[in-house]
Amino acid sequence: MKKALVLITSVLLASGTFAQQVNKVTDPVEYINPLMGTDSHYDLSNGNTYPAIALPWGMNFWTPQTGVMGDGWAYTYDAHKIRGFKQTHQPSPWMNDYGQFAIMPVTKHAVVGQNKRASWFSHKAETAKPYYYSVYLADHDVTTEITPTERSAQFRFTYPKTDSSFIVIDALNKGSYVKIMPDQKKIVGYSTKYARGPLKNFKNYFVIYVDKPITYAHTFSDTTQADGLELKAEHASALIGFKTTQGEKVHLRVASSFISIEQAELNLEREQGKDSFDVTCQKAKAVWNKTLNHLQVEGGSVDQMRTFYSCFYRMVFFPNKLYEIDKDNKIVHYSASTGKVFPGYKFAGTGFWDTFRALYPFLNLVYPSINKEMQEGLINDYKEGGWLPEWSSPGYSAVMIGNNSASVVSEAYLKGLRGYDISTLWEALVHGANNAGPQATGREGVEYYNKLGYVPYDVKINENAARTLEYAYDDFAIYKLGKALGKPESEIGIYKKRAMNYKNLFDPETKLMRGKNQDGTFEKPFSPFKWGDAFTEGNSWHYSWSVFQDMQGLIDLMGGRQKFIAKLDSVFTMPPVFDDSYYGETIHEIREMQIMNMGQYAHGNQPIQHMIYLYNYAGEPWKTQFHVRDAMEKLYKATPDGYCGDEDNGQTSAWYVFSAMGFYPVTPASDQYVLGTPLFKKITLNLENGKKVVINAANNSPANKYINTLNLNGKPYDLTWLSHSELKKGAVLNFNMVPKPNKIRGVKVSDVPYSLSTEK
Repeated sequence: MKKALVLITSVLLASGTFAQQVNKVTDPVEYINPLMGTDSHYDLSNGNTYPAIALPWGMNFWTPQTGVMGDGWAYTYDAHKIRGFKQTHQPSPWMNDYGQFAIMPVTKHAVVGQNKRASWFSHKAETAKPYYYSVYLADHDVTTEITPTERSAQFRFTYPKTDSSFIVIDALNKGSYVKIMPDQKKIVGYSTKYARGPLKNFKNYFVIYVDKPITYAHTFSDTTQADGLELKAEHASALIGFKTTQGEKVHLRVASSFISIEQAELNLEREQGKDSFDVTCQKAKAVWNKTLNHLQVEGGSVDQMRTFYSCFYRMVFFPNKLYEIDKDNKIVHYSASTGKVFPGYKFAGTGFWDTFRALYPFLNLVYPSINKEMQEGLINDYKEGGWLPEWSSPGYSAVMIGNNSASVVSEAYLKGLRGYDISTLWEALVHGANNAGPQATGREGVEYYNKLGYVPYDVKINENAARTLEYAYDDFAIYKLGKALGKPESEIGIYKKRAMNYKNLFDPETKLMRGKNQDGTFEKPFSPFKWGDAFTEGNSWHYSWSVFQDMQGLIDLMGGRQKFIAKLDSVFTMPPVFDDSYYGETIHEIREMQIMNMGQYAHGNQPIQHMIYLYNYAGEPWKTQFHVRDAMEKLYKATPDGYCGDEDNGQTSAWYVFSAMGFYPVTPASDQYVLGTPLFKKITLNLENGKKVVINAANNSPANKYINTLNLNGKPYDLTWLSHSELKKGAVLNFNMVPKPNKIRGVKVSDVPYSLSTEK
């Protein structure tokens, strides 16, 4: 494959060693390592990712499957065997997959079972790019290559000389179908397998063409050969075979559809036409570079560039497109709620509990057009299912907490997206905020929350304090949207009031958030180190900062700026002790906090990721600058163990990419980004409206991590936040970076970011 074209110089680091510095990137996709985060397991996550061979937001991804078919851990770096190449839609191992099927070349023996067909492989004979994957399957002496489109892919198998070359098409269990048509060199079928349901009338239909005459053809029920070339069974597979010469290349064209086999054929024809494997690969690479070139990065080390673009890669997958284009060129989609086909957009595969924090803000800044499609998809989710999803996979999934669709919907409109039915989405937000729905939609405990101002600890609703804090922020998001839509105070005032409900859980004794009983007493006994219970995948030290909408109010509750700063400092200076009794085991999120040597700071999970930026609100922005750079350097690297916890659908990556730009969306449903410290000498954001945001930090270096001065559009700028609406007009930011903190810049009360308490 073509190597990245770069201009590189050597720079002297603070340590006295030299490192290569990349001054210009012309081929950003070549910096991506799709294996970043794949060295993960149930009890310790370094990302919990798999190499996704796909296009940005594509309907289908492809990945080598090292794990047992159906296991959420599809690909783990320390595995030695590949069982097949799977079409996947999996957002995380914890959510598992839906509609998957697998393809595997084999030689010597006509076998379909995943254990018998599995082959040893080595990373030394593996190439993983977003647009291209290749691996040598040692037991079969076959090299497999894959290149994708949005809804299809091409395979190229290089076989040895043998009269026993085969291809397995495994439609997996839970009800599947295959049909071999040798005269057409074609296999069709469907998979009904899914992990999160129920899904009505669900099928992922596929069509496969091979460019070589089929001389051997059989169907299998599980591993037992069946009669005939067509089979519907609990677990259906097809096996085709032929003779091959040494080095002979056999090509497959594969496409799928959630609508029909005919639609799969249409997807294949529309996206591949007569393109060769190499042409498809070149087109896929071009799509990736066009997508990545919205952010042009200059002046960082090779490792920093690799980490930046590898994180960027993870940010443009989920939620992924589930819509298709029919024979009349109309956008249509399968509805997981009704089992029918409807017009319009559909997306799935994201949990708003994770992604409302930074992934959606990134889309609103850099790719608003795709988020507009996503908003239209949410409208369809509501119309077809009666609720907005909080976790879609691809229907409503009963996992995680909160009503964070409120933030996702509100932020999009507040940051300028238009041209879709916002009135229906407003109706959906109000409905979700005042009702408890099925499959973790709406608000569990809403009757208590609306009456008492919090979800009580003693009413058998788990994670009650976390729910209260998130509902309060979600109410803020609804209030802000209602205000932007011109809704009357009589309609939206209640949401502004409820946005202050976080105060009901603040314990003046410990100065932390704490579960509260129905009668108004706090939970006893209370340990701020106890994970779970009143909180979600975290403890009170993590969730006490979840007041995105009103940090000044939290500062006041804690006793003012200095006590707030001291509390923030404590997170990093305390030992990483924990109480895991709620779970009965040390869940991986706990272990990741424990081993990072950053005290109680648990960056590997989402609730505390914004906390580093909160020093800005209390007049010590240089501490944000120190901790942001520290986290970027310690916790991220473009290696198989390169994350510090679950990557989670782009959210953990979005923290890094935003932080590298020098700012972060602490309060997504506002107009502001809170300043951190830029990582590179220059980043240019090429916005969709044709404007540019140029972030210059010419003297940036590992030592020069602190902001001395900032000029915005040629004028001195002392505030510790940036305006989204102003950035969208185009902007030039010039940072002067120094090795020691500037303790007089950004310290005034008038310099700090937005809080609801101080809203005029």
